[in-house]
Amino acid sequence: MATSEASVTRIMVAVNESTIKGYPHASISSKGAFEWTLQKIVMSITSGFKLLFLHVQVPDEDGFDDMDSIYASPEDFKSLKSRDRARGLRLLEFFVTRCHEIGVACEAWIKKGDPKEVICHEVKRIQPDLLVLGSRGLGPFQRVFVGTVSEFCVKHAECPVVTIKRRLDETPQDPVDD
Repeated sequence: MATSEASVTRIMVAVNESTIKGYPHASISSKGAFEWTLQKIVMSITSGFKLLFLHVQVPDEDGFDDMDSIYASPEDFKSLKSRDRARGLRLLEFFVTRCHEIGVACEAWIKKGDPKEVICHEVKRIQPDLLVLGSRGLGPFQRVFVGTVSEFCVKHAECPVVTIKRRLDETPQDPVDD
């Protein structure tokens, strides 16, 4: 029996890349949030859900990662944009492939900007039933200076928000390395 789009529970899962393993691998927090969503919400009723994956790429201030912008040419900018898009697509491929393997409908897209602002904007635009995000587990000192995307989304997203903490055995020595 086919499930109509109106009766499907739409869950947005915000995902990001790992800084330890390097792009385009999914972060520990993103994988944890995704697996938790599958195990605790979707379970075996795959036709009743649609997962919406959003990856926000944070633009570098000058547009270059480790390159000196003084020597940049227009071709350099085109190359960087193309490379960033390819990396983002490979990151999303992990989640989309897994959904297709188990029969869960999904969509995925990439946006650029400040993750907390972009996620809340996309929640307002897409209107999912639920937003799921992983939490890196920053300590109080780091939260003051870095802030957290999950805390911001809990306060500002226009839908219920679930944040998934990493298991203790998944936590790197430096929580920023996720």
